[in-house]
Amino acid sequence: MDETMVTQMLSLSVLVGLVPIVSLFGLFYSAAVDENFPQGCTSSSSLCFYSLLLPVTIPVYVFFHLWSWMGIKLFRHN
Repeated sequence: MDETMVTQMLSLSVLVGLVPIVSLFGLFYSAAVDENFPQGCTSSSSLCFYSLLLPVTIPVYVFFHLWSWMGIKLFRHN
């Protein structure tokens, strides 16, 4: 296997694992430290709802986008 391919796959796997973990720790840190952290933001018209939604949604989107890309790349049948 080419060395650049191994490096690229290693960096991809690190990215896929690291982004959700860092986002989760950041969310927990904000919830523990910030006194003004939103409590019960359930209304979709409020800004605090989206401040919680985006940090959770983006890593999930990135993970599944990369997962499908790797599936297409590795399991392509000619």
